[in-house]
Amino acid sequence: MSRKPIIGITMGDGAGVGPEIIVKSLNDEVFDQAIPLVIGDQKRLETAAEMLSSDLALKKVGVEDDFNPSDGDVLCLDLDLLPDELPFGEVSKEAGHAAFAYLKTAIELANKGKIDAICTAPLNKEALHKGGHHYPGHTEILAELTQTRDFAMMLSSPKLKVIHVTTHIGLRDAIDRIEPNRVYDVVKMAHDTLSQSGIKQPKIAVCGINPHAGENGLFGYGEEEEKVIPGVERAQGQGIDVIGPLPADTLFFRAVRGDFDIVVAMYHDQGHGPIKVLGLDAGVNITVGLPIIRTSVDHGTAFDIAGQGIADEKSMLEAIRQAIELAPKREQ
Repeated sequence: MSRKPIIGITMGDGAGVGPEIIVKSLNDEVFDQAIPLVIGDQKRLETAAEMLSSDLALKKVGVEDDFNPSDGDVLCLDLDLLPDELPFGEVSKEAGHAAFAYLKTAIELANKGKIDAICTAPLNKEALHKGGHHYPGHTEILAELTQTRDFAMMLSSPKLKVIHVTTHIGLRDAIDRIEPNRVYDVVKMAHDTLSQSGIKQPKIAVCGINPHAGENGLFGYGEEEEKVIPGVERAQGQGIDVIGPLPADTLFFRAVRGDFDIVVAMYHDQGHGPIKVLGLDAGVNITVGLPIIRTSVDHGTAFDIAGQGIADEKSMLEAIRQAIELAPKREQ
C-alpha cells in the first residue's frame, strides 16, 4: 500500500501573498491526499492565519524529524529568518534571502528522500537579488542546486500546456540562444513528460520565431530554417509526433481547440501571454527535466494586495494538486 506523499511547500517571499495563499490552500482535500510540510517562517504563517481568521494549527518540526503530523496539524519547518516588523508589499533583502533559503532547504530534503515533491509560492526577483542571490528565478536555482543542465519551464492549465525553449532573458538574447539542439531537447522533454502522465503519443506543435513563422524567408533572416526546423526534424526522425514551426498567432487558438497536447514556445512572453489570457488563477508552473518534482503558482508576489487577505489561492491549490499527482508513489 502506498503512503501519502510528503509535499514540501516553500513560503516564497514573506512580504508577498505566499503566506496567505498557502494558509487558504491547506484544506481537507490536500490533507486527504498528502502530508503538507510548509518550509518558511512560522510567525509569518500565523500572521496570515490570524488575518484570514483561520484555525489552521502549525506543528514545528526540524530537518531531522520524521514528518508525521498529528490530527489537524500542518507541519512547519520554521527557518525563522524574517524580522517581526517586516511589512507586507515591500521589497526587502531579508525576505529575498529567506525565499532562497526555503527553496535550498526543500531541495536538500528532496535529495535525501525526505519529501516527495516541491511546490513553491512566488518569490520576488528584485528582493532575491538584494538578498545576495543573483538568479533569474526559481527554475534556475533548482537547476543549479540539483546540477541539472537540460531543463525547461512548462506552464499547465486546464485548456493549454506550453513549454519554453528560453525564458527569463531579453528577446535579443533569446533569439541568440535558440538553436536546433535546444529545440530538440525541449520537444523531447515535452514528449517524455506527457507520455509519463498517460498520453500515449502526445501531439506537439512548435512556434516560429518570426511573424508567420518567417513565411519562407519573407520575415526575419532565416531563423526558422537555421534554428528551429533541424531540431523538429530530429525529433520527427525518432517517432515523436511534432510539427512546426507554425505561426504563433494562430497556433495557440488551435491548441486550446484541442488540435495539440502542448505548444513549444520560443521565448517567455510568447508562451506566457496565452496562458495568462486564460486566467492567472488557472496556470501552474512545472519545471521539467529535474531529478525532483517541482510545481509552482503561475503568478508573482502581488505586493499591491499582499497582507490584505484577498489573494486568490486557486493557482496555489492547483500547484499542490499537480505536485501530489506527479510525486513518486512510495510504499507504506
